[in-house]
Amino acid sequence: MFENLTERLGGALSKLRGQGRLTEDNIRESMREVRMALLEADVALPVVKSFVEQVKQKALGEEVMRSLTPGQVLIKIVNQELIRVMGEANESLNLAAQPPAVILMAGLQGSGKTTSVAKLARWLRESRKKSVMVVSCDIYRPAAIDQLKTLAGEVGVECHPSETGQSPRIIAREALEHARKKHIDVLIVDTAGRLHVDEGMMGEIADLHSAIKPVETLFVVDSMTGQDAANTAKAFDDALPLTGVILTKADGDARGGAALSIRQVTGKPIKFLGTGEKSDALEPFHPERMASRILGMGDVLSLVEEVQRKVDHKKAEQLARKVQKGQGFDLTDFRDQMEQMTKMGGMSSLIDKLPGMGDIPDHVKKQVNDREIHRTIAIINSMTPQERQFPAVIKGGRKRRIALGSGTQVQDINKLLKQFSQMQRMMKKMKGGGMSKMMRGLRGRMGPGGGMPPGGFPFS
Repeated sequence: MFENLTERLGGALSKLRGQGRLTEDNIRESMREVRMALLEADVALPVVKSFVEQVKQKALGEEVMRSLTPGQVLIKIVNQELIRVMGEANESLNLAAQPPAVILMAGLQGSGKTTSVAKLARWLRESRKKSVMVVSCDIYRPAAIDQLKTLAGEVGVECHPSETGQSPRIIAREALEHARKKHIDVLIVDTAGRLHVDEGMMGEIADLHSAIKPVETLFVVDSMTGQDAANTAKAFDDALPLTGVILTKADGDARGGAALSIRQVTGKPIKFLGTGEKSDALEPFHPERMASRILGMGDVLSLVEEVQRKVDHKKAEQLARKVQKGQGFDLTDFRDQMEQMTKMGGMSSLIDKLPGMGDIPDHVKKQVNDREIHRTIAIINSMTPQERQFPAVIKGGRKRRIALGSGTQVQDINKLLKQFSQMQRMMKKMKGGGMSKMMRGLRGRMGPGGGMPPGGFPFS
């Protein structure tokens, strides 16, 4: 996420990191590079001008000039300015209303609106323990109604039925009455999208808004449209009292222009980020955490929250007890760890949130890909239960059968067995509280200065 911006800003600021003192000249040069980085990220021009001017004024201030580490202080200023531009702090949903609290979803066709309805319903059910009902008022696309019904079933929420021959206003009022009778906490209303902003669309959604009086009106927009996302959000805000934005497809956005432009252009906060296709790929937007990611400093808080939410803690505890008792770590356990990683978005998602990963060379990052994890899972799934428990029995004929079953080569099987053998030895060191031994062993395998292992990441 935002890889291009991270790389360009990192390059501009790293030159100042070790500077003994800052001058107007090197600040001006750095700000020129920062300006180019933001423009290339498709950030709106007024936002770029304001950002650069604010940073420049603060950088030339007495506090920076007198600092013993002026380069570090300048990076702190850029970080603070990124946070300010994106909205200071997370703004949560306002659900303080007589149930059901109504959330109206608006946006253009293809922005991921219907999928976001399902993601938000799941997030409310799992994270906020709310009962949720969804309804589609998109009477122009029968497929949209069917899609929402299917997604609602997948995320475990109720879907109020609707048909193309009905009026959106009547559908929404009936759904509201139904939700009220069933004591539902939150009703999410999906609306029709268009290929572009038009008067008919705005009139219809404004009428719908007045009929159900939502507590939240969220605009769903594709982050990959860059500053156009901010301009479209402004057009909607002129017709509707928007309360916030959901930025979708952020995992595919290497630039970040939308995230940095929307708050300044519209005055509306980004409340959620869509970070993938799965129904759990929605996360609250925290400007301070996003600024940290953009500057390559990671996002440990989001990572911890993700672990708490997505990792199967029962399985993790069972494995810990098994290892502590010296019962052995087998290939089934290894596969379970890989599957847990994919639930958290895979290696690319983890790298995005770990501090210092922005400094890893590109050729190392390319070695770390989720295809290898899925290949590992496929290989282990092609083994028999006996082979998973006793991998020493896997010889020539068995290797050929496993390779055929998993669509891989025999050398891939050899590579996996070698990696597993290394991990098994590591796990044995944990037996009986040998964690400190294991950590010493890990440090020994690290590269110079505690960096990456000489062979790069495992699983590559």
